[in-house]
Amino acid sequence: MLIVSLVFITVLLSTVGAFLLLGRPGQTLDAERMRERLLDTTSKNKQKKSQQAPKLIKSDDESKGKLTLHVLRRLQLTGRLKQLLETAGLKWDVARFLHGSLCLGLVVFALVWYFAPRPFDVAALALGPLAAILPFLYVVRTARTRLRKFEEQFPESLEFVARSMRAGHAFSVSLEMLHREFREPLAGEFRQTFDEQNLGLPLEIALGKLAKRIPSIDVHFFVSAVLLQKRTGGNLAEILDKLAHLIRERFKLRGRIRAISAHGRMTGTALSLIPVGVAVIMFYVNPDYVTFFFTDSTGQWMLGGAVGFQILGYAVIKKIVSIEV
Repeated sequence: MLIVSLVFITVLLSTVGAFLLLGRPGQTLDAERMRERLLDTTSKNKQKKSQQAPKLIKSDDESKGKLTLHVLRRLQLTGRLKQLLETAGLKWDVARFLHGSLCLGLVVFALVWYFAPRPFDVAALALGPLAAILPFLYVVRTARTRLRKFEEQFPESLEFVARSMRAGHAFSVSLEMLHREFREPLAGEFRQTFDEQNLGLPLEIALGKLAKRIPSIDVHFFVSAVLLQKRTGGNLAEILDKLAHLIRERFKLRGRIRAISAHGRMTGTALSLIPVGVAVIMFYVNPDYVTFFFTDSTGQWMLGGAVGFQILGYAVIKKIVSIEV
């Protein structure tokens, strides 16, 4: 039992670690480099770290779950998890979120291990880590859905700001008007940006925080355009109109690419579901043949390898058909 528990903990930690290291919803490495060039964050971050004053008030995350946060800081994952939760619009603490995920995995592992029939109790080694990953998948899905809704509203909001500025309103007032004229999530994000700027935060920092909460290249183009116009001058309304037109053209191109790559996505889904369907059919047609993969040690290694290669193949196919625009 001790060996099984150690194997389960190892698989769980490696699965969660791989997900956090490799999962980057709504952005790619090229997009991150583009944001750094647009916002010039590489040099600013170094200056902020050197000039940062010590914190006098600890946040909830720092006062609870110190060991978990220490491990996340060592792995440089705290900022990424916070950004993921902010993008999803969830007011969750990072430490509590990780504790809940681990507890869910342990509960599922214990239930399957102690209550499943004897040949199938080994499935707890796979179901436990899978249950621990489910909260992460939920947050990623929520973040992607919220980000997609924001991007759909974003071009119209830029044109609204441009019309408002032509009518004589200030840029900050135009941001506040977005909260009344648009729906969530765009209304809440710009309302938070306006409140931060209205309470004394410099506009550059408020817009930079907006760009961190919404990891979209369109938002970073908007932020860089506003900051550049503030330093050098120019017609910001005309710039926003052109940016809105450019974003709509990108949406059209993205739709064409999704139509072309639809066959590849369907092929990847079909190839991933066929082995599962064959296994279910064989379980009813020839149960003795299927139980070999649960009762025999060689069969367990074969089953684990097959599942791992199946997941790897699906990830490769999905990576091939996912084209960033």
